[in-house]
Amino acid sequence: MVDIRLYGKLRRYISESRAGQGNVMKVTPRPEETLEQLLARIGIPLDDIYTIFFNSRLLVSRSQMAYWMRYQQVHENPLEWKLDVAVKAGDRVGIFGRDMAALVI
Repeated sequence: MVDIRLYGKLRRYISESRAGQGNVMKVTPRPEETLEQLLARIGIPLDDIYTIFFNSRLLVSRSQMAYWMRYQQVHENPLEWKLDVAVKAGDRVGIFGRDMAALVI
């Protein structure tokens, strides 16, 4: 299972069948599935997302401040929105909506 933590208004995408505890959604990844494919499959539109952390590292953000915060990053440029990382059982994803932008910058 992949643990997906949704913050802010994104919590509305957690269905009872996928609910873990509180803001956690548990999803079984498909073979060779990317994060972008997984998000499309579970119905979370990219336009609603402000920042994504993947296994405790910054994957993407809409904020220029991402560079200044000195988060460990998955890609060199988190502003490019590369969601082609493969997901596998045990991965942890934190997704902040546009309404939660101030918490991650």
